[in-house]
Amino acid sequence: MTEAWQYQIRIGLAEDLAEAARRGTGEPALAPLMEILARHNATLKCQYDAFAEYVAEAERQGLEDRTLYRWTKATLEDPAKTAKHLTSFTLYLEGEEVYDQARAEALEAELRPLLEGGLITRLSKHDTDPAKNPQAPARYRA
Repeated sequence: MTEAWQYQIRIGLAEDLAEAARRGTGEPALAPLMEILARHNATLKCQYDAFAEYVAEAERQGLEDRTLYRWTKATLEDPAKTAKHLTSFTLYLEGEEVYDQARAEALEAELRPLLEGGLITRLSKHDTDPAKNPQAPARYRA
């Protein structure tokens, strides 16, 4: 039986556009991206912000001993990784972090011209297959 994986689209933006996207300033240069997202009922979530929210919530819940917390916290404390994640965005469809393949591929197809035109700097599609997703390095595991 073939597993029905869920998918996620991620994009990268140049630093100045990433900051505008994070702040929701209505930057005119982002209009083509925002139009595509509106057609798909999609929103952007900066990966750095998502990581910071996770760490803050884990600390509120007293979950600092968990592997994911330690790994994510270390990522936020690394300047090179922080710079990368400040320009990386996960696209949520209808509020969902992962979605079916057809919806992911439709969104990806509409975004591709923005990559080719230089508005977005990276475009990738990820699936939920655990074999393809990174595992925490041993130093963060309990």
